[in-house]
Amino acid sequence: MNIRGYARAHPRRVTAVVSAVGYALVIGTFAGVLPIFPDIGRQTVLLFSDAIAVINTCALTALLLGYYFVRRGKVRAHRAAMLTAFALILLFLVVYLWKVGGGFEKEIVIEQGQFLAAYADVVYPLYLAMLAVHILLSALAVPVVVHAVVIGLSHDVSEIPDTDHPIAGKLAVASWSLSLFLGVVTYWMLNHVYSWAPR
Repeated sequence: MNIRGYARAHPRRVTAVVSAVGYALVIGTFAGVLPIFPDIGRQTVLLFSDAIAVINTCALTALLLGYYFVRRGKVRAHRAAMLTAFALILLFLVVYLWKVGGGFEKEIVIEQGQFLAAYADVVYPLYLAMLAVHILLSALAVPVVVHAVVIGLSHDVSEIPDTDHPIAGKLAVASWSLSLFLGVVTYWMLNHVYSWAPR
């Protein structure tokens, strides 16, 4: 049995394994037990931060286009858009983990004179709340997104309506879109509206 055949017969097992590998990479990088990324300097961290925002914006655009296409019955265009979004998220994961593992994270700093600085006691918790929802949805969306992709790649188009793909796809689009949107908003707040300090 080839990989596609195995994924077709056992989509949930494949989803569980791929999701577990993804979680292990993220947790291992943050815990510092996976020293697989070369060290990078401050300028590269800044470049990676900007690249991540561009990647996430493109992924969100592809995701919404994919939803638009499937609602209009354009299945091939839907598939291309969703696979593009998935490939962009894999690219994001590499760049993000490299930024964290080889560089550093940033912490928002609201300085006097900046936009709504007088309301920092509201802006700062709002930023943290958006960041928390972004991170939580990113984590929760992994198995749903992977499951939708696994089914989409392992089944023929005519079989898709009789699988978990339609439900998983709707959940993936909702959680993934909100996560990406909040990621871009918090990026702008951290890098272009307010100041930051290494964490």
